[in-house]
Amino acid sequence: MATSMFAGDSRSIGGRTIAEMNITPLVDVMLVLLIIFMVTAPMLQRGVELKLPQLRRAEEISSERMFVDVPLSFKDDQRVYLGKESIGLPALGERLRQALLTKADKQVFFRIDRGLLVQKQFDVFEQLKAAGVTNIGLATEPPPPR
Repeated sequence: MATSMFAGDSRSIGGRTIAEMNITPLVDVMLVLLIIFMVTAPMLQRGVELKLPQLRRAEEISSERMFVDVPLSFKDDQRVYLGKESIGLPALGERLRQALLTKADKQVFFRIDRGLLVQKQFDVFEQLKAAGVTNIGLATEPPPPR
């Protein structure tokens, strides 16, 4: 009997051996990988976690506004988030200047973790003002329902 280098079934037709590759294990592995990626992909797209200060009279902000997020980790790594992009504090001014070139409203909303020191907040404020931001809004959480 002739041996084949392919895994799978082999048949003999007229003295010749014809090998057929068994692709079932390959399809099984690919389906498992597809399911793993489909389950883990939404978990990787998390935003920045912030604990915003609470006010009794907070208003909703429309979603088309520009947000600068300052997480609690800012005091260690000096990185803020412009949208979903992580930016170092020295580059924030230039990035904002580029983003605001086409906008008539130069307003930026500032979302900052409530555990961050006031001096760190003013470091980011200075970068916003240097970028030409004319209005800075502070985002807060609405009060918990009673």
